[in-house]
Amino acid sequence: MELEKAMTVIAPSAASESVGTSATDIEFRGKVYDSIVDTIGATPLVRLARFSKAHGVVADLLGKCEFFNPLASVKDRIGFAMIDAAERDGRIKPGATLVEPTSGNTGIALAFVCAARGYRLILTMPESMSIERRKMLTHLGAEIDLTPAAKGMKGAVARAQELVESIPGAVLLQQFDNPANPEIHRQTTAQEIWNDTNGAVDIVVSGVGTGGTATGIASVLKKLKPSVKLVVVEPEDSPVISGGAPGPHKIQGIGAGFIPGNLDVSLIDEVVKVANETAFATARAVARQEGVPVGISSGAALAAAVEVGQRPENKDKTLVVILPSFAERYLSTPLFEQP
Repeated sequence: MELEKAMTVIAPSAASESVGTSATDIEFRGKVYDSIVDTIGATPLVRLARFSKAHGVVADLLGKCEFFNPLASVKDRIGFAMIDAAERDGRIKPGATLVEPTSGNTGIALAFVCAARGYRLILTMPESMSIERRKMLTHLGAEIDLTPAAKGMKGAVARAQELVESIPGAVLLQQFDNPANPEIHRQTTAQEIWNDTNGAVDIVVSGVGTGGTATGIASVLKKLKPSVKLVVVEPEDSPVISGGAPGPHKIQGIGAGFIPGNLDVSLIDEVVKVANETAFATARAVARQEGVPVGISSGAALAAAVEVGQRPENKDKTLVVILPSFAERYLSTPLFEQP
């Protein structure tokens, strides 16, 4: 697989980097790539020391900066993986039409891969998703079919199915159930975390959208080190993993309103519910205290990481929090409203 070969060449050992490394000491990728998709992965782990001190975190908090992917989100991994798997299986051929329900970032990932490989892409998404995401999608050549915000991701999923049934030869990639989703995280993200912490990882905190990131990472790390704990994050206003009722919320990218097929709940050690305003406030805080501008779901994951990382029993443990996307994708949202 192209991505795995690229990552073998470029993956840095973030754990070996000293705090305050000079820009002149940066380890570059060191090659020319044939396609933008070959640059996916090998994202850095960054120690959030100032943020941790400000919030009383006693664990060693490391942010997995997935916004270092070429289109600035963790979803770049699955956009590539799902299309690559479908090509290898013969489900899509040159000139095919792909359809997918998305809250935005998966759509952007699919759009840039489709643009690079010549596929037509139709995306269904709730109308409540940020205008930045929608503009980026059309900029990359994708077609957007907006669904009522009140119906959430369920409405987008239903509309995608309608389109596939009405367009001859259209293929639905189904990120919520597609096995290529967690598999790419088994093959890449989990391995990166293990290698870059030299196996010292103790806790992983991840939001749940499709469930692929959490499932893929935890399934590998728990085999390598059975004591590793998985903490998943969901919106307080839509706590379905915790057994509550789905509902509208403002944490774009997580909390689909149902338990996705790609989420292996047996791997979960704890579920943390985060309020909208807490997610916004925490994302603002890490931007100002670390210079790390992250998106709303990253703010939610960080809020959960603070809760877990403050516990005395987790003192000096290595806690890795997945930071899925970059702040600029949310300029029109309350994330950028001054409190």
